[in-house]
Amino acid sequence: MDLSNLKPARGAKQNKKRVGRGPGSGNGKTAGRGHKGAKSRSGFKRKRGFEGGQMPLHRRVPKRGFHNPFRTEYVVINLDTLGAAFEAGATVTPDVLRERGLVSSSHKKPVKVLGRGDIAIAAPGALRNTNAKPPRNTSLSLRGERPANPSSAQYGSISQDGRSRNTPSLSRMPAENDRPTFA
Repeated sequence: MDLSNLKPARGAKQNKKRVGRGPGSGNGKTAGRGHKGAKSRSGFKRKRGFEGGQMPLHRRVPKRGFHNPFRTEYVVINLDTLGAAFEAGATVTPDVLRERGLVSSSHKKPVKVLGRGDIAIAAPGALRNTNAKPPRNTSLSLRGERPANPSSAQYGSISQDGRSRNTPSLSRMPAENDRPTFA
């Protein structure tokens, strides 16, 4: 066996079907396309989702809502999960949560802390670079506290990469007597 006697396998090479070459060929006249209709015309291309004139599925199904392509997707974690994983007074950051396996490390989404459960690590500034959303009746002392990260305006205003969200800073708001008065 050498390069001089190589040949393709039997049946691998077939001659092109020659259509429109007389009635004896079996594919003469209409060339196997049948009579009339869009499929018999040259240049015909079926549209994606076309169902032969029947109302296509993507138009039959009711549409509802809006899908924001620029939304911010968060990785959520609850207070009771943090309480079980950290001791009192610990500082919790998204990086620490990833190291301990509480948050998936495969994607770099911002972390949001939800308010289910009670924890003892809720010292002011214990949660850094997280979007904390404690409910009003929680024992977490995040409401009204100053954040540990001085660049953040308030809890939940700093994303994971350190960029500021567009929430106004309470510390930069003018005092009552500093506001201009209009007579």
